[in-house]
Amino acid sequence: MPTIVVDVMPKAELLDPQGKAVSGAFARLGVSDFSAVRIGKRFELTVEGEVTEEVLAEAQRIADEILSNAVIEDVVGIEVVE
Repeated sequence: MPTIVVDVMPKAELLDPQGKAVSGAFARLGVSDFSAVRIGKRFELTVEGEVTEEVLAEAQRIADEILSNAVIEDVVGIEVVE
């Protein structure tokens, strides 16, 4: 069955306290290859049947209206994985 993956991230202009905490942990562990961490959400929507343009449009609608908070988050990706 195909799956639609929706990725949601905090808006770039907002602070990301979880990402900041992980970045601090990296520093404490001696990991220096990464300058920043941002943490988001991933949703996997299993589709019964074929993924049509209508199904993708519905996934976009629920991503915008239900899966993300438009005030503080952006939907950064919607893709179909088989």
